[in-house]
Amino acid sequence: QVQLVESGGGLVQAGGSLRLSCAASGSIFRLNVMGWYRQAPGKQRELVAAIISGGNTNYADSVKGRFIISRDNAKNTVYLQMNSLKPEDTAVYYCRVGVGDYVYWGQGTRVTVSS
Repeated sequence: QVQLVESGGGLVQAGGSLRLSCAASGSIFRLNVMGWYRQAPGKQRELVAAIISGGNTNYADSVKGRFIISRDNAKNTVYLQMNSLKPEDTAVYYCRVGVGDYVYWGQGTRVTVSS
């Protein structure tokens, strides 16, 4: 089993920044893709950003140039630096990691951006 602990969500004004963290622990033998998804009220969960073990990244068009995903392999942790936040970034953000053939989700952390 793998446990994911997320932190860093909160309330911020438009234009502000937040940094999300997701630490993985447990039976980690091959941590592959680590990423962040978000789900706004009434909408489907969507990919925000992902990073593979080699460091290549992928971003949703809506966050390119504003968000930066990174990972610390020694700490089994993935980060999401969110800058220039907009009200439309308001959502619950979920960490998702691939370990071997399995996928695990975090419990979610709420981000609210006020206008």
